[in-house]
Amino acid sequence: MSPFYLFAEISPKPEHFIEARDAVMSIVKPTREEPGCERFNLFENEAEHRLYLFEEWRDQSDLDAHYEKPYTAAVFSKYENWLLRAPAISKMQKRA
Repeated sequence: MSPFYLFAEISPKPEHFIEARDAVMSIVKPTREEPGCERFNLFENEAEHRLYLFEEWRDQSDLDAHYEKPYTAAVFSKYENWLLRAPAISKMQKRA
């Protein structure tokens, strides 16, 4: 097992910002209850219509299982029409 962190910048179209934020908000609680999810925090910059997720996972198999959850897949499906571009995702390991 190797814990890691994800930082995702999500750029909804302005007209879908609220819907996109609410969609992520709807999966925060169940995601935090998933095995292997150590952190799943949502931040927003409403002025720039950006959402940011900061996640910590125990290992890659836990994140893969998260992506297969029906509620996660439903958000990804909605994002196909709501986003300006694909999310920018950085995967990181803690060094200090």
